Amino acid sequence: MKTRVVMVVALGCALCGCPIGGGTTYTVGGTLTGLLGSGLVLQINGGDNLAFTANGGFDFGTRLANGASFSVTVATQPSNPAQTCTARNASGSINKSDITNVIVSCTQTGRFAYVADRQSNTVSAYAIATTGALVPIGGSPFAVNGTAPTALTIDPNGQFLFVANNGSNTVSIFSIDVSTGVLTEVGLPVATGNGPGALAVDPTDHYLYVANQTDNTLSAYTLDNGVLTPIAGFPVTVGDEPVSLAIDPNGNFLYAANFTGNNVTVFLIDLSNGVLSNVSGSPFGAGAGPLSIAIDPTDAFAFVANEAANSLSAYSLNATNGSLTAVAGSPFPAVTNPESLAVDPAGRYVFAANAEAADQVATYSITPSSGALTLLSTAPAGSLPVGIAIDPSGQFLYTVNFNSNDVSAYTVAPSGALTAVAGSPFAAGGQPHAVAID
Repeated sequence: MKTRVVMVVALGCALCGCPIGGGTTYTVGGTLTGLLGSGLVLQINGGDNLAFTANGGFDFGTRLANGASFSVTVATQPSNPAQTCTARNASGSINKSDITNVIVSCTQTGRFAYVADRQSNTVSAYAIATTGALVPIGGSPFAVNGTAPTALTIDPNGQFLFVANNGSNTVSIFSIDVSTGVLTEVGLPVATGNGPGALAVDPTDHYLYVANQTDNTLSAYTLDNGVLTPIAGFPVTVGDEPVSLAIDPNGNFLYAANFTGNNVTVFLIDLSNGVLSNVSGSPFGAGAGPLSIAIDPTDAFAFVANEAANSLSAYSLNATNGSLTAVAGSPFPAVTNPESLAVDPAGRYVFAANAEAADQVATYSITPSSGALTLLSTAPAGSLPVGIAIDPSGQFLYTVNFNSNDVSAYTVAPSGALTAVAGSPFAAGGQPHAVAID
């Protein structure tokens, strides 16, 4: 439910742009997620301060006339803990309706890491030390009420962990203790389609999408304090063997990599109800065996790991209509079978597990003007790194190693080079398949 945020400072009508002679005016608002600290203040058009103490919906007090410009900015970042909040869909012009899709996301250095142990039917949980080392959380590993946990994701507010159980066709839900990282299972697992293998939560924390690899469908649910409610009309058909999902940072489009379809399906997300509609031109071609898709934080490029083709595809992303256009030189050779991708929070590098040689992680630079990839360096990993994640601050990178049952941890240099954290690799459960950072 949208909540009204108290206006701390109000500017006069002449300064805020409302029409002196009357007429229809419109509000600007959206959703705040991830806030843990205190002191966050937003502004619109340089004034009308809004102070926040909790996540949720918001509206500015300022009302704007049709055609008026708006710009939402972060005036004061949170502290205790220190966080960085970023506003998206944050500028434009009023077009005869209220603005409701501003997304303000707050992040901090990763606190906890969670690993899906496919063979053990558990989730291994760790606290992240200041060095990037992983320290097992008391009670870890946590049993999953399902079989073959294959993928996991954390909601934008860091309150819930969702686990796709590939063998039992369900999603398990855990609440996350924000102080300790301890997991507590919430209710019973929720039914999905056959072979769920990928998950994505939209940036507003309203919807969860699940890719069902075996029956080539997507399931969708509304989110309410960790409770999943199926959305009417789902599951819907996608491509052949959807194995990876990504949502663009502005929350407008859902991307599904289809392993045997050798393509990427793109859907427009109806932000009012979570319903999906096909984007013109979709699906877009990829290499053979696209296994992972990642989108850069600037919403300009998308990248796909083509496992069977030993290559990486790079696309320019049209943030208006969601379409993908292959960049010059794509696909880029990867030598071996790339398994998983991550993009650093600044949008400078793509990290690919198992890309340039078996049991390694490769760093590629992203050319800002084109999205082209250039290999920079590699670092050794464990046996068959199949999942990869970077912490929200961009300081640490983690890979899960399927055959050696452990997690490799790295510090990320400004150059993108990776250096193993002291004590790495860290033990996990049987056949770790995915990792998520809170």
